Amino acid sequence: MVQGSRLFPVILSGGSGTRLWPLSRASLPKQLLALHGKRTMIQETVLRAALPGAQPPILLCNQSHRFLVAEQMLEIEVKPSAIVLEPVGRNTAPAAAVAALLAAEHDPEAIVLLLPSDHVVRDPAAFAAAVEKAAASAAAGYIVTFGIVPTAPETGYGYMQRAEEDAGAAGVYRIKRFVEKPDAAAAAGYLAGGDYYWNGGMFAFRADVMLAEMDRCAPAILPKVRTALEKSQRDLDFIRLDRDCFAEAENISIDYAVMERTDKAAMVPGAFGWSDVGSWSSLWEIQEHDENGNVFIGDVVAHNATDSFVRSDKRLTALVGVEDLVVVSTKDAVLVAGKSHAQDVKAIIDKLKSEGRSETAEHVVSFRPWGSSEIIDSGDRFQVNHITVKPGGILSMQLHHHRAEHWIVVEGTARVSCGDKTTILHENQSTFIPLGEKHRLENPGKVPISLIEVQSGPYLGEDDIIRFEDVYGTAPKG
Repeated sequence: MVQGSRLFPVILSGGSGTRLWPLSRASLPKQLLALHGKRTMIQETVLRAALPGAQPPILLCNQSHRFLVAEQMLEIEVKPSAIVLEPVGRNTAPAAAVAALLAAEHDPEAIVLLLPSDHVVRDPAAFAAAVEKAAASAAAGYIVTFGIVPTAPETGYGYMQRAEEDAGAAGVYRIKRFVEKPDAAAAAGYLAGGDYYWNGGMFAFRADVMLAEMDRCAPAILPKVRTALEKSQRDLDFIRLDRDCFAEAENISIDYAVMERTDKAAMVPGAFGWSDVGSWSSLWEIQEHDENGNVFIGDVVAHNATDSFVRSDKRLTALVGVEDLVVVSTKDAVLVAGKSHAQDVKAIIDKLKSEGRSETAEHVVSFRPWGSSEIIDSGDRFQVNHITVKPGGILSMQLHHHRAEHWIVVEGTARVSCGDKTTILHENQSTFIPLGEKHRLENPGKVPISLIEVQSGPYLGEDDIIRFEDVYGTAPKG
C-alpha cells in the first residue's frame, strides 16, 4: 500500500438511516442490515477496507449498538483493533479526531482511512486503486477525500470542484471549492462541466496532519475529544468514551470543521459504483431489475406493475396496475410511497415521533447480547414473546413487580433460576415465574434455546425490571 506507513481503516457507524424506515430504525439502523447482498453494510465496508498492509479496523458506533456490531464482526471473522462507543452523536469531525488520536498511539504518521459504514461500493477493485492513490497523497501531508464521478444531476449531494493535479500523488487533485446541495439547474451545469464531483464523505489522512489541522482550523474540538478518550473506560471488548467530555465537543462535520478551511485538502476522483443508499429509490437504482423495471424482495406477486421497489417481510404483498412505487412491509408497519418522493419518508418519522410512537425506534424483534426477543401478540394485560438465547447466553438476574411469566421451551435446553431453585427444562417443558420472584434464564447447551414467554399482569412495560446481576455490564434491557 504505502511504503513506511500503516493503513488504519476507521469505520463510522453512528447513523440512524431514517430515510429507510420502516426497515431501518434507531435500534437497528441501515448499516446493520443486509440491504444489498447477503452481508450487512458494515460487514461489507469492513471487508472492503481489508486492503494489503491494512491493520484490523477501528469501529466507532453508538453504544446501544455495541453488541450487534461485535456480533456482526464475529460472523465475518474480523477482530477489530477497537470498538469505540460514542455516548452521544457528534457528527464526523469529533469522530475523525478520535480516529486520529487512536491511530497516532501506534504511529503518528499512520494513514487513517475514514469510511462511513452505510455506503455501497459495487467495484471493490476500483475502490482499492483509489485508496492507494489517496494513501500516497496522505503520506505526503494532504487530507484526501474521494470525489465520486457523478452519473446524474443529483441535488441531494454536496459537490467538489477539481483544481490542478499534483497533490502528492499521480491522479490526485487539489480542491478548488466545495458546494452545498445545489438546485437542479446548478447540478445539471456541474454534470456538464466535467470538473465537479459528488462528495462521498470518505477520507484518507495522516494522523499527525489531521490533529495539527484540526487544532488550527477547529481548535475547540480536539481538547474535548482528547479528554474523552483519556477518561474512557474499557467495557468488555469496548472503549467507552467519557460522556460529559464527548458531549461538549462541537457537533460538526469534518467538511465544515477542516476540509473547507485547510490548505491541505485534496481529492481522488472515483468511479467505483458508489451509492450512499440514502433512500428506497436509490436502493432501487442499484439493484438488478426485472423485465418491467421492478425490484421485488420477499413474497411479492404483481400484475401490470412497473418500475417499483417492493420488499415484503413475512407476508404476501400484491400489486396491481401501479408504477413508480416504493412498498416496504415489515411485521408492524407498511410504507407506500411514490418513488420520486422516497426522500420524504423523514416527514413520516417526524410525525410518528411527535405522536410518541415506538415504531421509529424499535422493531418487534429486539436483539440482545444473549439473543433476541420478538413480540408475537399483545393485548390488555398480556403479551406473548418468542425468546431465543444463544449457546452460553445468560439473561440478567431480575424480578418484576407487576407481571408474572410462563415459559415454554420449544427447542434446546434451558437452565431456569427462580427464587432459591434451579431447574433444567427440555423441549415441551414449561415453568411459571410468579410476580415479584427473582429469576434468570440461561442456555447451558450447544444449540440455541427457542422459548415462548407469556407475560400477564396489570403493567407490562420494560421499566418494570429490577436487575441484580448482568454479565453484559450495562445492557439496557433483559
